[in-house]
Amino acid sequence: MSIADASMTRDVLRDLGRRPVDISNLDVHVQHGVVYLRGRIDKLRGYYEDMDLEEELNIILKCLHQKTGITDVVCEVDLQGPSIRERMSPRRRRYY
Repeated sequence: MSIADASMTRDVLRDLGRRPVDISNLDVHVQHGVVYLRGRIDKLRGYYEDMDLEEELNIILKCLHQKTGITDVVCEVDLQGPSIRERMSPRRRRYY
């Protein structure tokens, strides 16, 4: 890994750390300006119970695409917890 890639990886991890998601099961690295996100993100326990992980992931991806030096983002991320479609189903709606 080059020095520039290592520096960009630290910057990406710093940016991800500012978002209200648990990234402890997420592998992040940058190679030749391409960001690779692999693993799983989850909601922080006791933090933003009604947060939509899909929306939060889209915000993260948009921020990464706008970052100087990043040419592409490869996202292989699983979302933990119910999706917006599952939360809005009649069977589950009564819990939210």
